[in-house]
Amino acid sequence: MAIYILLSTLTEEGLRTLKERPGRIQEVNKEIEVLGAKVVSQYAVLGPYDFVNIVEAPDNATIVKVSVELGARGTVRIMSLPAIPIAQFVERIRKA
Repeated sequence: MAIYILLSTLTEEGLRTLKERPGRIQEVNKEIEVLGAKVVSQYAVLGPYDFVNIVEAPDNATIVKVSVELGARGTVRIMSLPAIPIAQFVERIRKA
């Protein structure tokens, strides 16, 4: 499975939902699993993003599906970044 970092920012509607139903975060994590990915770890952060999620997925297409499905709800904006483990990164550089 590939690793992805999802940086998310809540919209005003998303903030209202979170305030009314804080447990919604865990519900969304289960929905992500139904879409074929898995949240490995998750952090609330201060700054331009509200959450950093480390997610496993079989491929880019799955992450596109997750990002579009969640983003289409109007409660969150997501930036998706593929992540390469350092050992694998170094190995690829050596072979270049």
